[in-house]
Amino acid sequence: MTTKIGIFKILTFWMLIGALLSAQKITQLKFDGLAHLSPTMAKEISGINVGDEMSAENINNSIKNFFQQGYFTDVWVDKYGGTLVYHFTEKLSIANISIKGYGTGDDGKKLLKGIGLKKGDLYDIMKVKMSKQAIHTKMETQGFYDTVVEVTSSPVGKGSISLVFEVNKGEKVIIKKMNIVGAKDLIKSDIQFDLANKEKDWWGWLPWRNNGEASIQQLEYDAYRVKDAYMREGYLDAVVSKPLMRVDFGSYNAEVDYKVDEGVQYRVGAISITEEVEGVTVKKLKSLLTLSEGKVFNIKKMRKDIKTLEEEVGNYGFAYAKVIPQMQKDANSKRVNLQYIIQAGEVVTINDVVISGNDTTKDRVIRRYIYLAPGDKFNATDLKESKSALGRTGFFEKIDIQSQRVSANKINLVVNVKETSTGTISVGGGYGSYEGLMVNASISDKNIFGSGINATLGFELSKISRNYNLSFVNPKIWDSMYSLSMSFYKKDYEYIEYKQDQIGGSISIGKELARHLHASIGVGYVDNQSTYNTDYVSTLINYYNDKYQKTSLYAGLSYDNTDDYYVPREGVKAILNLEYGNLSGDDYNTTLYKGYGDIIKTSLKVGVYYGLEDIIDYDLILRAKGRYTNISAGSDEYIPIAERLFMGGVGSVRGYDPYSLSPTTLAGDRIGGTNSASISLEASVPLSKAAKMRLAFFYDYGVIGSDDMPGQPAFSDITRSSAGVVLEWQSAFGPINLVFAQALDDQPGDRTAVFEFSMGSKF
Repeated sequence: MTTKIGIFKILTFWMLIGALLSAQKITQLKFDGLAHLSPTMAKEISGINVGDEMSAENINNSIKNFFQQGYFTDVWVDKYGGTLVYHFTEKLSIANISIKGYGTGDDGKKLLKGIGLKKGDLYDIMKVKMSKQAIHTKMETQGFYDTVVEVTSSPVGKGSISLVFEVNKGEKVIIKKMNIVGAKDLIKSDIQFDLANKEKDWWGWLPWRNNGEASIQQLEYDAYRVKDAYMREGYLDAVVSKPLMRVDFGSYNAEVDYKVDEGVQYRVGAISITEEVEGVTVKKLKSLLTLSEGKVFNIKKMRKDIKTLEEEVGNYGFAYAKVIPQMQKDANSKRVNLQYIIQAGEVVTINDVVISGNDTTKDRVIRRYIYLAPGDKFNATDLKESKSALGRTGFFEKIDIQSQRVSANKINLVVNVKETSTGTISVGGGYGSYEGLMVNASISDKNIFGSGINATLGFELSKISRNYNLSFVNPKIWDSMYSLSMSFYKKDYEYIEYKQDQIGGSISIGKELARHLHASIGVGYVDNQSTYNTDYVSTLINYYNDKYQKTSLYAGLSYDNTDDYYVPREGVKAILNLEYGNLSGDDYNTTLYKGYGDIIKTSLKVGVYYGLEDIIDYDLILRAKGRYTNISAGSDEYIPIAERLFMGGVGSVRGYDPYSLSPTTLAGDRIGGTNSASISLEASVPLSKAAKMRLAFFYDYGVIGSDDMPGQPAFSDITRSSAGVVLEWQSAFGPINLVFAQALDDQPGDRTAVFEFSMGSKF
């Protein structure tokens, strides 16, 4: 009985308290410990207002509301009469976040963007765990397994924290063997050529070999790539299973299995094109196709043909032309008939050209290189060549041109660019076995104040040279088709036999004759004062003491349809220069010549570039460069040594000292050539995309010769060749090339150079 009465009293007591609390009104709200929320915002979140009843339910609901904001680790309430005081313990904010053990530069920044945490976020244990998992996943996609990620934190002031993700990358899984069960007609190397996961090659550490590192994220897509490999060889019915990877986590070696049913190989049967495009004939379209009747069917060539047809139709204004292929297979005849159905849509005109992304370069400078303007009919070739023209300027790191539909027959061209550094104040240097230590400095800008004007002021000093130069080029005077260029220089160079002291300048005016063709004419003046090097013993002292003045007329023709200024992947660049020079100076103490006269110099440079990424899915660039120069003069008129030709070094045959290759007299005196030619074959592969570094393998071959000099026997042409590698770096100071070369057929007396350095030059 006593117990029941006690319980009744307790219940009665709490009922009275609850009644009193519910009957009491809230007279004031206070908030303690807020940092991210204002008191006004806190009142709105609480859901309680002054004048409301002070009930346990209302208070509990308000606390829940605060926790839902995600800012707090703890919230509690004190009651002082009609006043409610809310106390908050806020989560720490992340003042700094970094990753160690993964990499530096762009790689680390990209990883930070993908982990779900950033500077300024509130510290949350669950988010940190999710970030660790994101790093683990990233490591697995890169082939790293058993990666360990540790998170350390340290306080930063009051209420903030610094996080460090320490990554131990773990081990790479290496594919030691790939089994393709059922493959009969295609060999393994052909099947796995485009796969992301390949069997490890011998010497797999070399850049052009496969190292066998697994990419698990790409494994499921490799089955489609195997299927594609068969379809490139005409096996349209090939069936490929999903790959099975078996990993030994003791050695981290793996095997990958595929099951293949090849089917029959098809050849191309009849090809038809269904079109209703005014001005375009089926005959013309068929002439553009790479697939033809009787050839083995190739899915890659068919895709290329579709793109070619869409571009050709796009040249007639159909911006949204689509080509739909239809294939009719006949297993008995092993033929596949192709029908291309062209859906041209409406003719589209340009409504506007919208420029974005340019902080420095003026809009009008960019518009110079866009071959489509408001009111023009759309042209796919013009669009492609506009992108290439912008790339040739060297002003931009990235160029993207998209069409934005305004109506059924109007589009805007949206030109988005990412500018690169065009202005540099650089101090650099290098080392050459002949020139010794080189120091150079320059102030240059290819795009002064975003105007498109190029100006350079610089110098170069070495053990044997002192060169100074000033140049100015305006490629589009007042946005016209005309260009203006001026240059001034002073050159002091110590050759083996003589020292050259030369000062000169030129001015020229050019005009754009066609989209890729430019012509120029100009005048120049040179004062040359060469003196015989007393350290060199020669029978031709007079020939090395050249003191003359030259006034020249220049004419030039250049063609350039390459797609990039620094690293072209397609196109041709050719430059033809003609110079007529009148020389005057002191007479020689020799009866071999009438004296100085007129010279004619012809030089030709050609570069051909071809990127293979679309074909082999690897950024391999092939380059072929040729140079030819000829100098002629009147009968018995003297061509000074300083005007004659020498080979060796960057720009001719690498692996030999600059200017060291030349015809010589019987006594061994170098007298220079009157004609020279060289060719360079290069294959360039990427080293680091983030650092803009590539590695180029090259072979150089050159020949230099001379007409007979009076009193001397005929000179035999000199031929030399070399091979090596070039580390190409697009640095903030301009293109830098580190050349490691080996002379292949050097002769006794040749001056060879294993290492050379160049900065800024590009052809």
